[in-house]
Amino acid sequence: MEHKVIPIKFSKLGKKYYFDTNGFEIKSGDHLVVETIRGLEMGIAAEDPKLIDSSELVSALKPVLRIATEKDIRDHERNLIEQPEVMVRTNEIIKDNNLDMKLLNCEYTLDRQKLIIYFNADGRVDFRDLVKDLANQFRIRIELRQVGTRDGARVMGGIGPCGLLICCTTFLGDFETVSIKMAKNQNLSLNPTNISGLCGKLLCCINYEDANYKEYRKSMPKLDSLVTTPEGQGKVIQLNFLAQTVNIDFGGGNRKLYDVKDIQFRQKAVEDDLNGNDKDLKDLEG
Repeated sequence: MEHKVIPIKFSKLGKKYYFDTNGFEIKSGDHLVVETIRGLEMGIAAEDPKLIDSSELVSALKPVLRIATEKDIRDHERNLIEQPEVMVRTNEIIKDNNLDMKLLNCEYTLDRQKLIIYFNADGRVDFRDLVKDLANQFRIRIELRQVGTRDGARVMGGIGPCGLLICCTTFLGDFETVSIKMAKNQNLSLNPTNISGLCGKLLCCINYEDANYKEYRKSMPKLDSLVTTPEGQGKVIQLNFLAQTVNIDFGGGNRKLYDVKDIQFRQKAVEDDLNGNDKDLKDLEG
């Protein structure tokens, strides 16, 4: 069975969520009012409506309530304008309660029935008294949500080690899992300081070229392995995946650079390395 849906985004870099068009004539860019688990929200149609099969749905479709009116847009803009002041006051109340947590963002639902506060903390936080104080301050229902460090970095922003704005604030919509194994496959330094982002997790960009490097490695010997060359047997001391070259050490300071096609090595050892799980490596969320 097919459903006519409209993909909606609630923030510039947020995920797309499918909603039933509910008979409305909607086009990309329209402001729409919908009911979500957070409450009444206004989002933007990320695309034109389309038909999808029931098998593509991960949960029941909720309908679009209406195309946003001028009042809806004004209410949304007012909520955004008041956010900075809410952030300041919320931070003060957090400090008054001596809680070890970092405030990330505050947002009202469109109808101002709820104030949602996002924060990051190393462990669990007892915020029962905080909720009471916040409710007394803002006279509204309070919902506190603890999010991960990657989401925290997205909210705070910053400059990555590449010298550019971090990916999650510019174009990266979804976070993918990144592992130490990926860094090893790319011959990156395994020093956490060198391969970690501002969030303290592994750099998201390590994942971007992982598939390419897996293909490159299939045609390259392992680092520190013994290979056979026209000049005899030597040890691999350096690999250049893009150029497909191998630097070989024959001992006594005798080293030479070869094209990978000019050497012989055990292909099965490479495949075992790609498919195996190193005991000293642990997959981490990047």
